[in-house]
Amino acid sequence: MTLDETLMARAVAVGETARLDAPPNPWVGALVVVDGVVVAEGATQAPGRNHAEVEALGRAGDAARGATLVVTLEPCDHVGRTGACTQAILDAGIARVVVGVVDPDPQVAGRGVARLRAAGVDVEVGAGSQLVREQLAAYLWHRRTGRPYVVAKVAATLDGVVAMADGTSQWITGEAARADAHELRARSQAIVVGAATVRSDDPRLTARVGARVLEPLRVVLGRAPQDARVRPCLEYEGDLADLLDDLGARGVLQVLVEGGATTTSAFVETGLVNRFAWYVAPAWAGGTNTRSALAALSTTTMGALRRGRVVGVARIGEDVRLDVEV
Repeated sequence: MTLDETLMARAVAVGETARLDAPPNPWVGALVVVDGVVVAEGATQAPGRNHAEVEALGRAGDAARGATLVVTLEPCDHVGRTGACTQAILDAGIARVVVGVVDPDPQVAGRGVARLRAAGVDVEVGAGSQLVREQLAAYLWHRRTGRPYVVAKVAATLDGVVAMADGTSQWITGEAARADAHELRARSQAIVVGAATVRSDDPRLTARVGARVLEPLRVVLGRAPQDARVRPCLEYEGDLADLLDDLGARGVLQVLVEGGATTTSAFVETGLVNRFAWYVAPAWAGGTNTRSALAALSTTTMGALRRGRVVGVARIGEDVRLDVEV
């Protein structure tokens, strides 16, 4: 691993600290480096506050002059709720910028790199790019398509069952896996469930992370009872692709589909799932009158079998989480 790649991995870790607060902006990390030594670092703040570059430069002060800036995403070159990061970089006297990936946002899309190079700054693009793309997958997808990145969360037994013959479904996985799922909720700006799940489980669909309680936009496919704990919520009946277009326009970068089986199946059937977070409990239920995770999905032949790519496997308490890209 080169020094730039090592530094980019650290910048990614710094950016991760902004994961819950930065959206709809990307959770970017930046480092100011002098002679291979990090002298300051910064992460994107809440919307309307400093971007990562400005945070890092402010902390570096005079040490930034002639230094290297390592940043996970291309610096912006336009004025929005904050000033242009390219101008802040030039004002600070940075001599070299290492960028993980170019920002596909039409307002940026190479303009930041071009502006810096035109001003005589040495700019290198691509160090640690795969790591950055994985971290910013939801943001990059949203900027390319206008739609949020869709994660389908499933908690099932070894034989794929999510509800028993009597309809009960809580709890298949253990406390550690449920806490991990709350982290997943917190990283999503909207959560989608079917009305049947609301009626049977009456979930709040909040995200509890440490002492924080976050409230993503709750979306119910159908109508929620007036006294449902999920309220206030957005009730929706219609085409799922249109729903994603609407959520994307609202600045939602990532949607978490929490089911139930019919809702998750519908997203899979229409090809709208980007990734599964599939929690597997070391338990089995059998098939008589139980409910499978994708019960409403039909596959007639082996040639039509849907396949994904396993990108992560983690043991969480007594359970396992499989991360599968579709």
